[in-house]
Amino acid sequence: MTIDDKARTEIEAATFRRLLNHLDEHKDVQNIDLMNLASFCRNCLSKWYSAEADARGIDVTLDNAQEMVYGMPYSEWKSKYQTEASVEQLEKFKQQTS
Repeated sequence: MTIDDKARTEIEAATFRRLLNHLDEHKDVQNIDLMNLASFCRNCLSKWYSAEADARGIDVTLDNAQEMVYGMPYSEWKSKYQTEASVEQLEKFKQQTS
């Protein structure tokens, strides 16, 4: 199978948009759950997006990237959807980062 660069970029972009839509449809999945299961979360995606833009000389602040990933300002998302992490979630996260 051969995919040219333009098609590959379009497919990757569409896949990324689907991932963001999927995460948006599952706001009940907390970032700590994502970190514990996959070692990345919405904040990681935001940081990666901002870093890749910066590497291309495009100014996308972390706040801008978070708004794109979360579909709203991060502070608004946190107040509406983020819940307190359980002791079990925090312990699992601590074990993974040690």
